[in-house]
Amino acid sequence: MKASVYYSKNDIRYQDIEQPEIGDGDILIKMKSCGLCGTDIHKAQHQTVTGPIILGHEVAGEVVKIGKNVIRYGVGERVVTAIHVPCFNCHYCDRGYFTMCDQFKKTNLEPGGFSEYIRIPQLHVEHLTHRIIPELDWDRAAMIEPVACCLHGLKSANIHAKDSVLVMGSGTIGLVSAQLAALKGASTVIVSDLSRYKRELALKLGINHAINPAEEDLEQRVSEITAGKGVDVVIIAAGVSSLVTQAVNVVRRGGRVIVFSPFDNNPVVEIDASRLFRDEISIIGTYSLTPYEMKEAIEIVEKEKINVRDMITHTWPLSDMHEAIEFAANPANDVLKVIIKAEE
Repeated sequence: MKASVYYSKNDIRYQDIEQPEIGDGDILIKMKSCGLCGTDIHKAQHQTVTGPIILGHEVAGEVVKIGKNVIRYGVGERVVTAIHVPCFNCHYCDRGYFTMCDQFKKTNLEPGGFSEYIRIPQLHVEHLTHRIIPELDWDRAAMIEPVACCLHGLKSANIHAKDSVLVMGSGTIGLVSAQLAALKGASTVIVSDLSRYKRELALKLGINHAINPAEEDLEQRVSEITAGKGVDVVIIAAGVSSLVTQAVNVVRRGGRVIVFSPFDNNPVVEIDASRLFRDEISIIGTYSLTPYEMKEAIEIVEKEKINVRDMITHTWPLSDMHEAIEFAANPANDVLKVIIKAEE
C-alpha cells in the first residue's frame, strides 16, 4: 500500500509500505479523508519528530477487514476514530485526567493517518471508533476529531449562558472553539488573529467580533466590548507564549484562561500573579481528547450544530503531502483546514 512518509522537513516520500496485519480484536480501514492538523504541520516544519514516521490522526474511513473477535463492526461500514486511549484504571484516570495517563500516548494508530490503510487496534475499536451516517461526507467526518479536542478544552472553560469569550488565534482549533462557545451559550464571542482571511471567515461563521491585534489595542477593544468587565473566558489557540500575559490582563474577575496550544519558543512569560489570589482567575491547560468527547463531537458535526463545511478550504491527494504542508504553513496563503485524500 501507499503512504506519505515523513523523513525530515524537506523529505516526505510517497512510497510503498507493508499493509499492517490485524489482530483478532482489530479492524482495518481504508482511509478516505484525514485532516492535516496543526500539530502535524508543527512536527514537520520544526522537525520535532524523528523520521521515518507516518503522521496523521484525524481519520475517517471505510472498514475493509475485521478481526475474528470483532462483532461491533462489519466490512463496508463508515467510521471515524482518534489516536490515544487511556487505561481507565490508573491514578490519573481515576480522577478524570485521562490525557495524563501513562498509557495514553503509548497507544496509536498503525501506521498513521496519512496512509491508504490503517490498522485500528482493539483498544481503539472498543473506546474511540464510531459509525457515521451515510449523509456525512468524508471531509467533514475528518473534522470530528478536532471538534472532540475542542470539546475537551471547553469542559474546563465552564461556559455559562450569556458569557463573553475571547479566542486568541483563528486557526481550526480557534474557530471550532469559538463556534462551540456560542453553542454552549456564550452571547459574545470575540476572536483575534493577524490573518485578514481568518478574521473574515470567523465573521462568516457567525462570530461576533474579529480583532487584528497588530492594528488594534486588544485589551482596549475587549474592554469596550465587555463594558470594562473583561471576558469570562479566554481560549489561547495559537502557539505564542506572550498571549498568556495578554489573556491574564483581559479576563474578568473569577474568569478562566484555557491554554490549548504548545509553546516551544520562549515559553517563559510574565503575568500579573496577584490576579490569581485577588481576582480568583484560573489558568488551565488542555490537551487532546478523551473517549467521552467523541460521541458528542459526532452529533455536533452530523447535525451541523456548528459550521465545519466552510472551514475546509483545501484538499490534497495523499501523494502531495509535502506540498500540502508547505502551503498550509505559509501565512501568506488564504488557507484554514486542509484535508488529505487517499488516492482512488
